[in-house]
Amino acid sequence: MAIYTEEEARKIMEKALGFSTADACEINLSGSESGNIRYARNTVSTSGHRSNQTLVVQSNFGKRSGTATIDEFDDDSLKRVVARAEELAKLSPENPEFMAPLGPQTYDNAINYVEATAKITPEYRAEVANSSIEPAVAKDVTAAGFLNDSAGFDAMINSNGLFAYNKSTNSDFTVTMRTNDGTGSGWVTRDYNDISKFNAAEASNIAIDKAVMSREAKAIEPGKYTVILEPSAALGLLNGLGNAIGARTADEGRSFMSKEGGTKLGDKIVDERVQIWSDPLHPEVPTSTWNGAGQPLKKTVWLENGVVKNLAYDRYWAEQKGVEPVPYPNNFIMAGGDASLEDLIKSTKKGILVTRLWYIRSVDPQTLLYTGLTRDGTFYIENGAIKHPVKNFRFNESPIIMLNNLETLGKQVRVDGNLIPYMKVRDFTFTSLSDAV
Repeated sequence: MAIYTEEEARKIMEKALGFSTADACEINLSGSESGNIRYARNTVSTSGHRSNQTLVVQSNFGKRSGTATIDEFDDDSLKRVVARAEELAKLSPENPEFMAPLGPQTYDNAINYVEATAKITPEYRAEVANSSIEPAVAKDVTAAGFLNDSAGFDAMINSNGLFAYNKSTNSDFTVTMRTNDGTGSGWVTRDYNDISKFNAAEASNIAIDKAVMSREAKAIEPGKYTVILEPSAALGLLNGLGNAIGARTADEGRSFMSKEGGTKLGDKIVDERVQIWSDPLHPEVPTSTWNGAGQPLKKTVWLENGVVKNLAYDRYWAEQKGVEPVPYPNNFIMAGGDASLEDLIKSTKKGILVTRLWYIRSVDPQTLLYTGLTRDGTFYIENGAIKHPVKNFRFNESPIIMLNNLETLGKQVRVDGNLIPYMKVRDFTFTSLSDAV
């Protein structure tokens, strides 16, 4: 049994903690049950079930730390893993940035566990695959997809009196559809804590339609275009902005959030319509209400009216700067509008619809300039309608420029545990063409 109740987890960890002779000890216990199905060339290729459980002990003598891991929880095994962690700690050099374990904390009750997701069956996964494969065959398209669902728990205890526990569920689905003549490709991703929100047929049909529509794409000149970015595409660039919110790299002059004499905290950096926050209790994208350091996670505003409102401080850097820690978030939520994808297309005289960006690489961390490619459905829009598919582009763009060139924000969509809106953006820079489908 890989998923322990709060009481079962506490009992195991308290027993392990009782074997500790270190100055400080932290124990993490986690477990999960997950199932999956994979299909390619319109045929199921693999399916399976995994059950994992792990206990990690970190022991400290002064500023020396050692860590050991085990997956057996009888008394002898627990004694052995604690002794191993202590042995390693005594051999380790001092960590000048060591922080003593936190004391007791108060956490909100998380809402990221849904029983229906935990009870997904192999038959359900097979039906998901069938919901992709049958309509693909009917449209002369080949499907390749993957569904993974999981239920699990994480727990933490330490010698300073902290105890934390969280149970969660999640499901992830992606499918790529390719036309059998090799000239068209479509793609969709979906992820939910609550599997009842997932419609495999709806998602698969979107990918099929894009694959069929993108046959025999035409080449058009690279340059600056008005683009409609689907949420998956927008997230590819927004991740770069999310990675730049760390206070330490900003203070040390190593990130976009740095400026001469300080940081951009309090500065307006993007369009005033941009609101970005995190919230572990958001009903559409719930997460654990504590992080790996045992810190409580609360709703935190990062950008408000385009202004930087917070930077993330870990405990060490917060102590160095004399401020309260601000934990990194587990999700990002960006405010959107009421416009649907169809509305955005109808309002566009000339532009490009981008399904997805991939192979994204950093060019300049100081300006957050990135390069990458479009894929799996790129279309030319003219006079409010999709006119024809276009060959894929390489882009050079920054999320900061993108968020300063906003024309319209559309409806929010959950992507990879975040809520991201459709975006219509002017002057998006495409630098060259790619022959890849």
